[in-house]
Amino acid sequence: MSKRVNIAELMEESRVGFGTSGARGRVSDMTDEVCYAYTLGFLQHLESKKLLRHAGEKVAVAGDRRSSTPRIMVAVAKAIEDKGHHAINCGLIPAPALALWGIEEGIPTVMVTGSHIPDDRNGIKYNTADGEILKEDEAGITSQQVDLPELVFNTAGMIQLPFDLPPEDTRARDRYVKRYLDAFDHHSLEGTKLGLYEHSAVGRDVSYDILTGLGATVRKLGHSDTFIPVDTEAIRPQDVQLAAKWSREYELDSIISTDGDSDRPLISDENGTWLRGDIAGIICARYLGADVVVTPVSSNTAVEKSNAFKKVRRTKIGSPYVIAEMMAAVKEGGLKVVGYEANGGFLTATPLDLPGGRLAPLPTRDPLIVQLALLCSAKSKGIPISALRDELPQRFTASDRLEEFPREIAVKKIDALRRGKAAAIEREFCDFGPVADLDETDGLRITFESGDIVHLRPSGNAPELRCYTESDSEDRAVTNNEKATSILQRWR
Repeated sequence: MSKRVNIAELMEESRVGFGTSGARGRVSDMTDEVCYAYTLGFLQHLESKKLLRHAGEKVAVAGDRRSSTPRIMVAVAKAIEDKGHHAINCGLIPAPALALWGIEEGIPTVMVTGSHIPDDRNGIKYNTADGEILKEDEAGITSQQVDLPELVFNTAGMIQLPFDLPPEDTRARDRYVKRYLDAFDHHSLEGTKLGLYEHSAVGRDVSYDILTGLGATVRKLGHSDTFIPVDTEAIRPQDVQLAAKWSREYELDSIISTDGDSDRPLISDENGTWLRGDIAGIICARYLGADVVVTPVSSNTAVEKSNAFKKVRRTKIGSPYVIAEMMAAVKEGGLKVVGYEANGGFLTATPLDLPGGRLAPLPTRDPLIVQLALLCSAKSKGIPISALRDELPQRFTASDRLEEFPREIAVKKIDALRRGKAAAIEREFCDFGPVADLDETDGLRITFESGDIVHLRPSGNAPELRCYTESDSEDRAVTNNEKATSILQRWR
């Protein structure tokens, strides 16, 4: 016996939404049955698009270090096996390592991760054999109807029949390490002293192997066996303080880290000051010799002001939009096409020549290319990381997020500002002065006559309201962000 479930209706009932990063929700809502159903929807979508053509095809599964991840990996693997395909257990590895394996092997992959959000939440990222799912794939998955076997789950939606993950296959991890050891000269980082902020990042061991494999001296720092929600776009005050302390204590050239699923980078300068992701993205793109750069509307405008690239293309926020625009740029003749996000995630759409060899495209967020590019650039020029940042036009960004902020309230308030235009905005943000321009590409991005920017955007995959600010000094960007978020706090 089985029961038929509509995925779109299940999303409403379960409160586990589906956004640009796949499915996300509270662990208590992400029952085995919900995760199983979503995975069936993903597989059926691939079958309908002829991306899975035969029974017994391989689908790889991996996860991060959250406490709920092993259970959800089991539910995902069981759905794959019950659908007549073969689940490969790649273990706990970085999200880009899994995506790379899928692209090179020509198989779909499923990453169980909630990225940077707290441990009481989790998520599932679905990738086709070409990489991340795009917006049309999301629509295809949510439109599916799936049949759930009734005897598999108990009344709480948990698997009641014994099922174990297949033995772990380490080839995806090993290939990701090899990717960078082959592309960079093995002496690239000799003489470089690095701190590796491990926390609970799933890629901490992989990062260590790559950095030491390229000659760096690496000190492991901040190891944690419990999950820590490190967000590379809204860095926690304690992580700012830790980096500054470690830098002074150990005289480091830089500190390296990532978020939970290790697809977004953190990299500090020699003073332990974390670089903003969109600044690191510009430096990385320049090191790689990119001719076309794709980045969301929220990224720092120094990318245009630097005049370092033939073309800069702006998109909505979210890697699927960046990927789609990169693909369009390649079709239009772009030779070295890359993309990056304000959170630091860096994507490549074309092969790139590096000191040790050629780097194949990886159209998904990847932190290692950013970190290695900045470290190698600084070493080759004989300058510190801070000097790389100082070479760029001096535009500074800050960002923060208001957690547990109801999306419907955020949308309503932003729509009111949009309809009221400059007059409504100037009343609400009276300390910022007259409005010069509005951009509604994603949320509401306000440019004031002073040159200051305030960008408001409800998150697409969590109950959060994000606020980005940009100005001509770091202090002003931070102060403006604090002023703007205090206004937003009153909206609750």
